[in-house]
Amino acid sequence: MEREVTRRVYQIMLLGCLIACTALFVKEVNSSVITFANADKVAHFLIFFGLAFVLHHAFRLPVWLHLLMLAGYGAGIEVLQSMVPHRQASLYDFYADCLGALSYFAGYFVWRKYVRKRTA
Repeated sequence: MEREVTRRVYQIMLLGCLIACTALFVKEVNSSVITFANADKVAHFLIFFGLAFVLHHAFRLPVWLHLLMLAGYGAGIEVLQSMVPHRQASLYDFYADCLGALSYFAGYFVWRKYVRKRTA
């Protein structure tokens, strides 16, 4: 029962994250705030790393399906950005999205295989 409640909390968090991220991805960005090259790629990577974490805890699905859903969301965001006048789509942003999600799952499996076994 407790796991089901926790899963529901993550599902609600996922919905909130998706709404917030979608709004941020179409918002006009003040480029004077960006302090280093490719900051947008780093942002995409970190956002999708976080989304993978929340999605993984929200739903018990095969990893390939999590990755497919996140890649679909990333592709959708890029299509949406191509339709917004002050934003532009980027294949490299999509790559950063996918790499962020892949990195979360790679890190999770390394942690599960090596670190968690040592502490148990």
